[in-house]
Amino acid sequence: MKHIKYILFAIALLTPLSTTLANEAEGKTEKISPKDIIFEHVLDAYSWHIFTAGGHHISLPLPIIVKGQNGWAVFSSSKLAHGAAYNGFFLSPETGKVVEEINGKEIRPLDLSLTKNACSILLVCILLSALFISLANSYRKDPYAGRKGFAGAMEMLFLFIYDDLIKPCVGKDYKKFAPYLLTVFFFIFFNNLLGLFPLFPGGANVTGNIAVTLVLALITFTITNVFGTKEYWKEIFWPDVPAWLKVPLPIMPLIEFIGIFTKPFALMMRLFANMLSGHMIVLVLVTLIFIFTSLMGAIAGSGVAVVSVLFSLFMLMLDVLVSFIQAYVFTMLSSIFIGMARVEPHLSKH
Repeated sequence: MKHIKYILFAIALLTPLSTTLANEAEGKTEKISPKDIIFEHVLDAYSWHIFTAGGHHISLPLPIIVKGQNGWAVFSSSKLAHGAAYNGFFLSPETGKVVEEINGKEIRPLDLSLTKNACSILLVCILLSALFISLANSYRKDPYAGRKGFAGAMEMLFLFIYDDLIKPCVGKDYKKFAPYLLTVFFFIFFNNLLGLFPLFPGGANVTGNIAVTLVLALITFTITNVFGTKEYWKEIFWPDVPAWLKVPLPIMPLIEFIGIFTKPFALMMRLFANMLSGHMIVLVLVTLIFIFTSLMGAIAGSGVAVVSVLFSLFMLMLDVLVSFIQAYVFTMLSSIFIGMARVEPHLSKH
């Protein structure tokens, strides 16, 4: 009964809000593009949206750090708001990235700006560092004390990943690779959860950014191949298959070699696609309010708002589970790939 009360309370709060949005959208929807609303939230940005009041967007401007034709420039992103230019730099209408005009062409400078995704990554790193340093100090003082609440949940999650995932998947060298695998699990998991929180400092779509998942996949790719054993490389370039599959045409070695690159590619695309699609589904449900308001008026928009809120709540709860699953799957596959690279020579049977 308590859970039902909480759900009804959330609906009671969100339904009037959605109805208000529908009423405000009436007469303005010709200026509203659902595509712009969706991509504004899922793509990276040079400012961090906090809330909207009276039709005005309140955002936190972030520092832009670029190197153009005249050297380095550091300034606030607020100077480029509403299509303005500063020191020759402006935001491209097509990509939303900082560009400068050279000989009539838009050229991207070297861009090291602290964007919304970069800030969210730093925030999660600080949060995780503070959390685990605090837990480590607690265990150092009293290693045998029972932990309850959040500390107990973190201990249970840590041991679950360490004992039931990393150990069996990596094999006997699991201690060597456990620090990376645990770090990548909690990094992805916390970024996923923070991205689901719609209010500042949440809402950044970090793991739905292919650049972030690319870097994570490249780290796993590097560890897998740098620490691969001689037997691992032998199985790639001279696998244990009939000779006609290896010479004169290296069919199997070529397939195995391509497999080196398809594994990190699968890691990158799986995490990116799942997290991006989750964010987009929720945003599509919200934009239905504006679409129906523009087609049928505020009354229809208000009715759709109730259904939209219910489905959005359901998708958000589902995305909490997906956040854990995607972090788990990325860590599991990374552990399996590393374990496969640590293969030992097969002993001959006599």
